[in-house]
Amino acid sequence: MNTITLSTIDDIVFEHRNRAYGAYVLRQLYQPTLTRAAIIGVGLFLVAVSAPTLYAHLVDRNAKQEIMVETNLEKLTLEPLPEKVIEIPPVEKLPAVSTVRSLPPEVLPDEEVEAPTLPPTVDELAEANPGDKTQEGNGEEAEIIAPPEESTAPTRPEAAVEVAPREEALFITVEQQPEYPGGMAALGAFIQKNLKYPQQAIRSDMSGRVFVSFVVNTNGSLTDVQVLKGIGFGCDEEALRVIRQMPRWKPGMQSGRAVRVRYNLPVAFTLE
Repeated sequence: MNTITLSTIDDIVFEHRNRAYGAYVLRQLYQPTLTRAAIIGVGLFLVAVSAPTLYAHLVDRNAKQEIMVETNLEKLTLEPLPEKVIEIPPVEKLPAVSTVRSLPPEVLPDEEVEAPTLPPTVDELAEANPGDKTQEGNGEEAEIIAPPEESTAPTRPEAAVEVAPREEALFITVEQQPEYPGGMAALGAFIQKNLKYPQQAIRSDMSGRVFVSFVVNTNGSLTDVQVLKGIGFGCDEEALRVIRQMPRWKPGMQSGRAVRVRYNLPVAFTLE
């Protein structure tokens, strides 16, 4: 009787080979290991799903306390608020003021109109009789004050009050900035011509920029010249000297009039 033996893929692959290889053993144990892992995973999943149900049955329901709040509306009594009487002060009556009604003018005929009483003229006063009796006063007449006598002493000359002129506003940015005569090219040529490199800066091999600030007045003159940021070694003093020697600038304009403007100018010191 012939016996039929079912061979697996591993048996067919390793039929004429050495089965001592580790891969053959791993393939032999793979299927049983996979089956055990699936069974354990399904079991853990079922336990996790049924855990809340089991916990609800195991926990004593009598341990839970229910808090009930009862409100008896019948026992609640509302105390009336005390009545507060607001006293309104009486309104003071203002005293009555007698008024006169302005009536419209009534037109009368010329015969009924009385002529107005005019004061006497100078001629009538000259011809008037002053009377022959002296009328004595009762002491209540108005006192006639004589005009003060003119003093002949020299008076102190009045000192003239000098009013200080109002200082013009100082602008930082204007519609038309101040300009050196001839433009920036002429300004660069003036600085290059008049600037002298300090010997101390040459010995120290110092170069850089000195930022100078000054005010351009309405007449173009430069005032309040100062160093904003210097580099030292005599360069700051030299930059101030050159700025003070500049001619008058073209003043800045704001709303069609000349104004005082603060201007910042960098002066470069470069060793060739």
